[in-house]
Formats: sequence, C-alpha cells, structure tokens
Amino acid sequence: MKIGFIGLGNVGGKLAGSLLRNGYDLTVRDLNEEFVKDFVLRGAKSANSPKELAEKCNVIITCLPSPKTCSQVMEADDGVLKGISRGKIWLEMSTTDEAEVRRIGALVEATGALPVDCPVSGGCHRADTGNISIFAGCSRKTFELALPILTTMGRRILHTGDLGSASILKVMTNYLATVNLASIAEALTTMKLIGMDMNVTYEAIKASSGNSFVNETESQVILNGSRDISFTMDLVLKDVGLFNELAQRQGLDLEIAHLIVDIFKDGEKRYGSRELSPNIIKRLEESADVAVLGWGFPAEIIDDEPEESGYEVVIKGRQDY
Repeated sequence: MKIGFIGLGNVGGKLAGSLLRNGYDLTVRDLNEEFVKDFVLRGAKSANSPKELAEKCNVIITCLPSPKTCSQVMEADDGVLKGISRGKIWLEMSTTDEAEVRRIGALVEATGALPVDCPVSGGCHRADTGNISIFAGCSRKTFELALPILTTMGRRILHTGDLGSASILKVMTNYLATVNLASIAEALTTMKLIGMDMNVTYEAIKASSGNSFVNETESQVILNGSRDISFTMDLVLKDVGLFNELAQRQGLDLEIAHLIVDIFKDGEKRYGSRELSPNIIKRLEESADVAVLGWGFPAEIIDDEPEESGYEVVIKGRQDY
C-alpha cells in the first residue's frame, strides 16, 4: 500500500514518521523543503504537488494547521481532488471544522474515494512514538479499511460515528484542555504567591482529584520554564473558536468559552500569535511579579512508554450502530 502524507509540522511529521518507521511506502509533501528532505533521506519519496501525490498513492493523509489550509490543498488546481480516484482513502488528521470536513468529504465521495476525519489527541510526545489516540469519523466499512494504518500511527483508535463526528469530539477535548490550562496557570501562580514549594504543589495536584492530563504534561514544562508543548496561542484560539461555533449552531450561548477566548486574545496581543500556549501563565506572573518555576522538571515531554500496536476502543452501550 502506498501512502501520501501532506503536512509535516509538529504533529504531522511525527505521525508520518511512525508510518515510515513501520515500513510503509510513503510519499510526503510540505511547503517546508527541509522537512521533505529529512523524510527523503530516511527513505520516503516526495511529490511536486498534492495532485501528483494523490495520483501515486492509495491513501492520502492531510494534517494541516487550519480548515482554510486544508480546503486549499484539497481544492486547488493542483490539489488532492484533482488526483484522487475511486477506491482511494482520504484521511483528514487536522483539527478542523466538522461542517467543512463534511463539505470536502462530499467532494471526495463524488470521485469514488472514501473520506475519514481522524484527528489525534494525547500530545505531540505520543504522536512521536505511535502511542497517541485517534478518533475516526466515517462509515464502519471505511473504518475497517483504514484501521491498519490508524493502528500504526496510534494506540487507541475510536470509531466515533459518521464523517464529521471525530472533528466535533476533537474540538471538544481541546476546549477542555484549554480550560484546564487556564485554571492550572491560576492555581500554580496562587501557590507561588502563598509561598508553597512548586515541586510539592505539582505532586499534590498529581495525587489529587484535581489532577489531569494537562497537569501531568503542561505543568511540567511550565515549571521548567521552557513552556514548550509544541502548541501556540493562535491554535488555541482556533480550536476554542471552533468549539464555540458548534455550540452557537445549536443555539447555546456558552459562558466559560467566552472567558477563555478573552484570556488568550489578550495573551496573543501581549506575546504574539505564535507564542507557546502554556505561556498564558506569563499574564499572571507579570501581574504578581513572580516566576512560577520548580526544580528538575523536563524542558519537553517525552513519551517513555514503548511503542505498542494500536487497537480499536470498544465502547460499551453505544447506540449509533
């Protein structure tokens, strides 16, 4: 099977790396030629356009920074839709808008190809080792065709329902992570002001009902000072905005979401759109005139679990089959 991968950024490069490491015939494309050269040196092929890549490959994967970018890659004159054909599979692994992925999916289906929205969750460190979780929205038949590829890139694979359902759940989980990040920033800064030892504070949270994935990952790079989680403020605003739009389409006016948008818009104004998202804590550090740091925490999170074969998560009591 020949796989084409478009988008070799923070997440895409790691997912594509898992495919290459596990022996797939891989063709890649990215606007950053250095990323492409690195993959070619490791045994991948390259394509001159998305159209060419789609013509050469059985499975086409996109992992791009925004719904707009994905639409451009798919619909351009030399885009994927000009090269994809019957029986091929398109895996959209970006965090995107469910309405847009359904629109593009219909165009993919018109060619006879099969669309899947399959965003990932669990952090870049797990994408690097093939241990990340993957949601997949598509027909059951298409899911079973895609499953061997998905279990190569990820460990826990969840069939969420029809096309678009995975993107809905993904923006929901990113929203929850962002709310948790904002609350972690407030909690850590408050403990610093009180005079608590920050290493003790971290372990107290970790051992308590207040613990979370965000604490176990982002708190560590906050306390190290690197704040490097490979995610930026503009991406936070994109994801929270997508989640807010989902609610608004249903006539629901969210409360916390508006606060989160205001917080990160202020952070973006102060520090720039490409500032690392955990540095949202700088707003509080500056206000309190403190540096929220600990001792011995890592500069980046590395997945120390061995790479394992992926599997489908079986959901008890599901009603949509």
